[in-house]
Amino acid sequence: MPAIPDRAQTEDSSSFSPDAYFEAWEKGEITAPYDNDFRKFILTTFGLPEDDTYTYAAVAEVTLLQAQTYVEYGGQGGLHAWYRDDEGKPRAMSHEPTSRSVQRSPPPAVDIAAYTNVFKSTTATQKALVGLASNAKKDSIRASVGQHLQSLYQPPSPDHKIVISKLKKEHTNPYFDVWAWSCQNLEWAGPEHATSKVRFSHAILPILYHHFGCVCPSYESLSIIYQLAKGRTVIDLGSGNGYWSYMLRVFNKQKPLTVVPVDNGISEWRTVWVGDTNQIDGVDYLKKNADGKDQVLLLVYPQVGLEFTSRILKAYKGDTIVCAGTQNSNGYTAFAKETIADWIAREMPVFEKVCQIPLPSFAAKDEALFVFQRKA
Repeated sequence: MPAIPDRAQTEDSSSFSPDAYFEAWEKGEITAPYDNDFRKFILTTFGLPEDDTYTYAAVAEVTLLQAQTYVEYGGQGGLHAWYRDDEGKPRAMSHEPTSRSVQRSPPPAVDIAAYTNVFKSTTATQKALVGLASNAKKDSIRASVGQHLQSLYQPPSPDHKIVISKLKKEHTNPYFDVWAWSCQNLEWAGPEHATSKVRFSHAILPILYHHFGCVCPSYESLSIIYQLAKGRTVIDLGSGNGYWSYMLRVFNKQKPLTVVPVDNGISEWRTVWVGDTNQIDGVDYLKKNADGKDQVLLLVYPQVGLEFTSRILKAYKGDTIVCAGTQNSNGYTAFAKETIADWIAREMPVFEKVCQIPLPSFAAKDEALFVFQRKA
């Protein structure tokens, strides 16, 4: 089992500091790679050597140079064929015979921006989702994305007294800005119903995983977690490189939230955002800490194997479960053939789903934040 560093760091970098990184981003000294030089962006912002050969391992393995090559290929060879028909084949263009597997023209940049704007801190998510679909051309990718996301959207009920106020200034979140750039670069306008049939992604994904995490938090998701906690400690169980833990800790600097990152250290990360991760099995941690009573359980991209998710959920004795993971049954998180919501409804009916909101989803993914609360 690899040891988790006892300080925030990026491997092979002597200059990386989470606080300095965020400060530079807020000042505009660091920006997303809008010139499409993804490799240069990673090298310069994380302080890595020009001759970097680090191998980023996720489902596949890739180096920065290889990933940049794929970025420059663009959509050649079906690299951007994210949108599929019911048989899982690239969707045919409207003027082509349906028997031909021809990829429809990619969604226009304005439609991609409409999708990424849904998650901005300066927009109201529910209103933006309505506009995503209502302002779309009939039978367009934008229309199907908007309809899909609206059909699954379940904001917290008024009983929870959660208020998501729009900000006048963008919330500082480097991962969000890089994610929004990736959507334009990869011609991705969001998930739809058939996204579960897409079984490939892009070469930059492992690199984003290593430096920022498996899924990007939105301002809305962080605000919901902060308000649900009501001052209670949040256990970020399976915290990975700690990006979500860091984001929650700095969400309200006047009234900071206590977040305890816990991870068994099986996975390796090139960047680690927090230096106080508890390296221990999740169930063992809960047993040593009152089974999580009076604490919020946060699972960010929980792994499918080793019955990880079911073991954790059954061991937790608190009343609030939050999960950031897939909202279709493609098997990327939690359970191989169903969503965490389906599993909890069947196996743990003492909990009820009280919230499901979409998260910024990387190309070919369909992510959401789920909240479950123990019934009275």
